[in-house]
Amino acid sequence: MSVIVTDTGFGPDDWTPGFEGLGVLDLPSDTDPADLSAPEGTRMIRIDFPSFADGRGFTLARLLRLRGYTGRLRAKGHVISDQYAMARRSGFDEVEISDELAARQPEADWLFRANWRQHDYQARLRG
Repeated sequence: MSVIVTDTGFGPDDWTPGFEGLGVLDLPSDTDPADLSAPEGTRMIRIDFPSFADGRGFTLARLLRLRGYTGRLRAKGHVISDQYAMARRSGFDEVEISDELAARQPEADWLFRANWRQHDYQARLRG
Protein backbone atom coordinates (compact mmCIF):
# COMPACT_ATOMS: atom_id res chain seq x y z
CA MET A 1 0.00 0.00 0.00
CA SER A 2 0.98 3.62 -0.24
CA VAL A 3 0.03 6.96 1.22
CA ILE A 4 -0.63 10.09 -0.80
CA VAL A 5 0.68 13.34 0.71
CA THR A 6 -0.90 16.67 -0.21
CA ASP A 7 -1.04 20.09 1.42
CA THR A 8 -3.84 18.79 3.64
CA GLY A 9 -1.90 15.77 4.91
CA PHE A 10 -2.13 12.03 4.36
CA GLY A 11 -4.82 10.43 2.30
CA PRO A 12 -5.62 7.39 0.20
CA ASP A 13 -4.89 7.21 -3.49
CA ASP A 14 -7.98 8.60 -5.22
CA TRP A 15 -6.64 8.18 -8.73
CA THR A 16 -8.95 6.26 -11.03
CA PRO A 17 -7.01 5.66 -14.21
CA GLY A 18 -9.84 4.30 -16.28
CA PHE A 19 -9.60 1.42 -18.69
CA GLU A 20 -6.27 -0.43 -18.37
CA GLY A 21 -4.47 2.54 -16.84
CA LEU A 22 -4.78 4.79 -19.87
CA GLY A 23 -3.72 8.35 -19.27
CA VAL A 24 -0.91 7.50 -16.82
CA LEU A 25 2.77 7.88 -17.65
CA ASP A 26 5.45 6.52 -15.31
CA LEU A 27 8.86 8.16 -15.72
CA PRO A 28 12.09 6.89 -14.21
CA SER A 29 14.35 9.48 -12.61
CA ASP A 30 16.98 8.93 -15.30
CA THR A 31 14.69 10.11 -18.12
CA ASP A 32 16.69 12.26 -20.51
CA PRO A 33 15.37 15.84 -20.20
CA ALA A 34 15.87 16.30 -23.94
CA ASP A 35 13.36 13.50 -24.59
CA LEU A 36 10.86 14.65 -21.97
CA SER A 37 7.30 15.05 -23.17
CA ALA A 38 3.78 14.16 -22.18
CA PRO A 39 1.90 12.32 -24.93
CA GLU A 40 -1.55 13.65 -25.70
CA GLY A 41 -4.14 12.16 -23.37
CA THR A 42 -1.75 11.88 -20.43
CA ARG A 43 -3.75 12.82 -17.35
CA MET A 44 -1.18 11.89 -14.72
CA ILE A 45 2.59 11.56 -14.68
CA ARG A 46 4.37 9.74 -11.87
CA ILE A 47 8.08 10.41 -11.52
CA ASP A 48 10.05 7.82 -9.61
CA PHE A 49 12.41 8.77 -6.79
CA PRO A 50 14.60 5.70 -6.17
CA SER A 51 16.45 7.53 -3.37
CA PHE A 52 15.86 10.70 -1.37
CA ALA A 53 19.33 11.78 -2.53
CA ASP A 54 18.31 11.60 -6.20
CA GLY A 55 16.94 15.03 -7.10
CA ARG A 56 16.59 14.51 -10.85
CA GLY A 57 12.83 14.10 -10.46
CA PHE A 58 12.51 17.72 -9.31
CA THR A 59 14.15 18.87 -12.55
CA LEU A 60 11.88 16.67 -14.64
CA ALA A 61 8.79 18.04 -12.89
CA ARG A 62 9.88 21.63 -13.43
CA LEU A 63 10.62 21.01 -17.10
CA LEU A 64 7.24 19.35 -17.64
CA ARG A 65 5.47 22.37 -16.16
CA LEU A 66 7.60 24.80 -18.18
CA ARG A 67 6.73 22.83 -21.32
CA GLY A 68 3.02 23.24 -20.63
CA TYR A 69 1.94 20.04 -18.88
CA THR A 70 -1.09 20.88 -16.72
CA GLY A 71 -2.21 17.41 -15.64
CA ARG A 72 -1.65 15.69 -12.33
CA LEU A 73 2.00 15.32 -11.39
CA ARG A 74 3.04 12.88 -8.65
CA ALA A 75 6.41 12.19 -7.03
CA LYS A 76 6.60 8.49 -6.17
CA GLY A 77 9.04 6.74 -3.92
CA HIS A 78 11.74 7.91 -1.56
CA VAL A 79 10.81 11.55 -1.01
CA ILE A 80 11.20 12.67 2.60
CA SER A 81 9.16 15.27 4.44
CA ASP A 82 12.02 17.80 4.30
CA GLN A 83 11.71 17.70 0.50
CA TYR A 84 7.96 18.34 0.36
CA ALA A 85 8.23 22.10 -0.20
CA MET A 86 10.79 21.52 -2.98
CA ALA A 87 8.47 18.98 -4.59
CA ARG A 88 5.56 21.43 -4.59
CA ARG A 89 7.69 24.34 -5.85
CA SER A 90 9.03 22.25 -8.71
CA GLY A 91 5.50 21.44 -9.88
CA PHE A 92 4.36 18.26 -8.15
CA ASP A 93 0.75 18.14 -6.98
CA GLU A 94 1.30 15.27 -4.55
CA VAL A 95 3.79 12.75 -3.23
CA GLU A 96 3.26 9.00 -2.98
CA ILE A 97 5.16 7.34 -0.13
CA SER A 98 5.23 3.85 1.33
CA ASP A 99 3.39 2.93 4.50
CA GLU A 100 6.80 2.33 6.12
CA LEU A 101 7.98 5.85 5.36
CA ALA A 102 4.67 7.27 6.59
CA ALA A 103 5.22 5.45 9.90
CA ARG A 104 8.76 6.88 10.23
CA GLN A 105 7.73 10.38 9.17
CA PRO A 106 4.19 10.93 10.43
CA GLU A 107 1.68 13.32 8.94
CA ALA A 108 2.71 16.17 11.27
CA ASP A 109 6.21 16.17 9.71
CA TRP A 110 4.69 16.70 6.27
CA LEU A 111 2.10 19.25 7.37
CA PHE A 112 4.89 21.30 8.93
CA ARG A 113 6.15 21.89 5.37
CA ALA A 114 2.75 22.22 3.69
CA ASN A 115 2.93 26.02 3.61
CA TRP A 116 5.40 25.77 0.76
CA ARG A 117 4.57 29.15 -0.80
CA GLN A 118 6.04 31.02 2.14
CA HIS A 119 9.62 31.04 3.34
CA ASP A 120 10.89 30.80 -0.21
CA TYR A 121 14.12 32.68 -0.89
CA GLN A 122 12.80 33.78 -4.31
CA ALA A 123 9.73 35.35 -2.67
CA ARG A 124 12.01 37.23 -0.27
CA LEU A 125 14.11 38.51 -3.19
CA ARG A 126 11.02 39.71 -5.07
CA GLY A 127 9.58 41.40 -1.94
